[in-house]
Amino acid sequence: MLASRLAREKAIAGANAAPGAYVVAADTVVALGRRVFGKPSDEAQARRMLELLSGRAHRVLTGVAVAAPDGRVSVRLSETRLQWKRLTPRELNAMLASGEWRGVAGGYRIQGLAGGCTMQLQGSYTGVVGLPLYETLALLHGLGYPA
Repeated sequence: MLASRLAREKAIAGANAAPGAYVVAADTVVALGRRVFGKPSDEAQARRMLELLSGRAHRVLTGVAVAAPDGRVSVRLSETRLQWKRLTPRELNAMLASGEWRGVAGGYRIQGLAGGCTMQLQGSYTGVVGLPLYETLALLHGLGYPA
């Protein structure tokens, strides 16, 4: 999965830059059917993403990787399913005007305005935020970090 591969690459790059350290890295994508959304490059792209997600179920996939000082790298994938209500034009415009779409997969932040549009969430809330804590702690523990 793309999110896992990107997290692994980030962890390895971080470990190369900080030898002897534990390095945690993550990457998140939003999936709607076969479409995969990363971070929108501009407001128009964010609008298209949010319009597609409106009223639909989608998945948020966050890969988290930990690189240990001894060179071992472990990766886990957090998958969360969300169901959104249909966004009104006013809600969509407010989400865009807030600027919360910048720098985040799918163009939304669950801890922001999108939280009020989420009817159902099955999986990891922290995975949707961007760092699945349960999985991260399990990886650290498995690699010997006293988490």
